[in-house]
Amino acid sequence: MSAELIAVLAVILAAMVFDYTNGFHDAANAIATSVSTRALTPRVALLMAAIGNFIGAHAGHNVAKTVSGIISVPTSSAGLGVVFAAVLGAIAWNLLTWWFGLPSSSSHALIGGLVGSALVAGYAVNWDAIIEKVVLPMVASPVVGFTGGFLFMVALMWIFRSGRPSKLNRGFRYAQTVSAAAMSIGHGLQDAAKTIGVVVLALYAGGYQDSTNDIPQWTYWASASVLALGTYAGGWRIIRTLGRKIVDLGPPEGFAAETVASSLLFTFGIWLGAPISTTHTITSAIMGVGATKKLSAVRWGVASNIVGAWILTFPGAGGIAALLYFAVRPLFS
Repeated sequence: MSAELIAVLAVILAAMVFDYTNGFHDAANAIATSVSTRALTPRVALLMAAIGNFIGAHAGHNVAKTVSGIISVPTSSAGLGVVFAAVLGAIAWNLLTWWFGLPSSSSHALIGGLVGSALVAGYAVNWDAIIEKVVLPMVASPVVGFTGGFLFMVALMWIFRSGRPSKLNRGFRYAQTVSAAAMSIGHGLQDAAKTIGVVVLALYAGGYQDSTNDIPQWTYWASASVLALGTYAGGWRIIRTLGRKIVDLGPPEGFAAETVASSLLFTFGIWLGAPISTTHTITSAIMGVGATKKLSAVRWGVASNIVGAWILTFPGAGGIAALLYFAVRPLFS
C-alpha cells in the first residue's frame, strides 16, 4: 500500500470520525423538541432521526460541492495534511462543546477548521464562497428562523384559537412525527453532505480524482451511514439544553419550530447550496416560538451562552486546526 493511499485513507477515516461526532452532537437538532413534548420516545425519535439523516444525505450534493470548494489545496501529501488538520480541529471543537452541553455548529466548526489550517499552510481560501455561502447564511438563518418561528406560531394560535387544548395537543403530537422526520432529512441533507465534501477534497488532494466537482456514489452511503450511527448514539447533554432549558415547549410549539427549521434547511441546502447550521436554525426557531408566549418565557441566559458558542465556533475550531496542522505536517511531508 502506497504512502499516498495511506494518507488519503487516514483523512477519510478522520472525516468519518467527525461525521460520527456530528451525529451524536447534532442529534438534538432533529429530536429535542419531539422528545421534550413527549410526541416521541427518545429511542424512537433517535431511530427516526438516523433514518432521516440517511435519506437526506443523498440530496445534499450542492452543499458537498460548496464545502469541497472552500479552500484550494494541491494534489500532494501536503494538501492532505491541511485537510487532516482541519477535520481534527472540528472534531476537537465538537467534543469540547458537547462536554459543556452547548449546541454549537458542527458545520461552522468544519469550515472554520478548513480555513484555519489552509491559512497557516499558505494555501488559498475562497473568500467569495465563505462570504456568500457561509457568512451571510450564518447571519440570515437564525434571524429568519426566529422571525419565522414567531410568525408561524402566531398563525397557528389564531387558526386554532377555538380548539380544545387537550385535543390540539394530541393532534400536534401526531403532526410532530412528520415535522421531526422532515427535520431529520434536512439534517442529513446539510450535515452528511459536509463530510462528503471533505472526503471529495481528500480524494482530489490525493490524486484520485481530477476535480472536486465529482462526487462518487459510495461517499453518500458512507457518510450517511456513519452520521446515522452517530445520531442513534444520541447527544443527551445537548438534547436537554435544546429541549428543556431554552423554553418550555408544548406539541404545537414543537411542531412550529420543527416545520420552520426544516423548511430553511431544505431551502438553503437545495436551492442555494449553502451549508447552514442545523443547530442555529432549530435553536432560533425554538426561541421565536417561545417568544409568542412572552419574552420572559425564553431563558435568555441559556440562549446567550448558546449564541456565545456560535460566535466562538468559527475562530475556535480554526485556531485548533491551525495548531494541529503544525503537529501533523511532518506526517504528510
